[in-house]
Amino acid sequence: MRKVVSGLFVSLDGVVQSPDEWQFAFDEEMGAALADTLETADTILLGAVTFTEWAGYWPTVTSGEDAGFAEWINTSPKHVVSSTLDSVDDWANSTLVKGDLSTAVNELKAGEGKDITVAGSPTLVRSLLELDLLDELVLLIHPVVAGGGRSKLFSDDAALKRLRLVSAQPTSSGVIIATYRPAR
Repeated sequence: MRKVVSGLFVSLDGVVQSPDEWQFAFDEEMGAALADTLETADTILLGAVTFTEWAGYWPTVTSGEDAGFAEWINTSPKHVVSSTLDSVDDWANSTLVKGDLSTAVNELKAGEGKDITVAGSPTLVRSLLELDLLDELVLLIHPVVAGGGRSKLFSDDAALKRLRLVSAQPTSSGVIIATYRPAR
């Protein structure tokens, strides 16, 4: 069965929103961790906000240092979880997930292929974790307090969810790549 894996940039104070505004470095080890996603996943889950932001950008990237990722994400099947979007036809290989999230994700997990990665989409990550659909959570923890009223990965009233640490790797810039799995 395929796994659903999420990787998120997060600050010490739990902020996941707009990492481009507080992420001070991107080192070789972080690049290797993200490149691993390209090799181990062939399907992408996205929430509406990430889809809307990325659909306007990634299809336009054809050269430069982001060209490899652009090719991968543009050609990979993308499943967009949204209750607000009517269509995702403006980005090739995108399908709008309608109906029950658990049913849709379990159908994807039961299908053929590599892992399923959740790109950005912290609201979706929270839902997947709450529904016990997320198999692995990779946090790239930056040594910075982002503050500024930005959205955090988990709200103050989030339900208790136990995870177990699978691995932790410090990087040359001081980021810790921590991989967790739900304690089942």
